[in-house]
This record gives sequence, structure tokens and C-alpha cells, in this order.
Amino acid sequence: MNATKTTLRSTMTRFERTIILSLLLTSLMADVARAEPGTPAQKRACTPDVYRLCAGEIPNVRAIVACLRRNMGNLSDGCRAVFASQ
Repeated sequence: MNATKTTLRSTMTRFERTIILSLLLTSLMADVARAEPGTPAQKRACTPDVYRLCAGEIPNVRAIVACLRRNMGNLSDGCRAVFASQ
């Protein structure tokens, strides 16, 4: 029974993180490209970089954007292109 609780807790945590990240990336893309909303492709491009470089900034969208900008040299090509297109 304890293993079941642990599995459920892990699943909920993963689910909650997914929801939070989706909301953050939506806000991130709106902040990054104010004139146009972020496309699903742009969101997908930066998701791994947010987790890899800026996970400690979640859920602060402005801090995530600042973190990604500070780490421009470490961004994936796709995410770097999102910032370069501004």
C-alpha cells in the first residue's frame, strides 16, 4: 500500500509539474514575443532549456526569461532562435 501512495504521489507531482510548465511557457512566450503569442513550436523549443538551465526559477516567468537570456550561449538552437526573432 505504501508503494501505491508513493507512485500516486510521484504521478501527481509529475502531473502538477507538467501543468505548471505549460502555464509558464505560455506566459514566457507572451513575454518574449509580445507582438505575437508563442507558437507551440516555440514553446517546445524552450521547454528542455527551462528544465535544464532555469528550473530553480519556476514559477517566476520573468526570472525564467532573464535566466534564459543570461544563458543565451547555452540555449539549444531552437530556443536561441525564439529569442533572436524578437
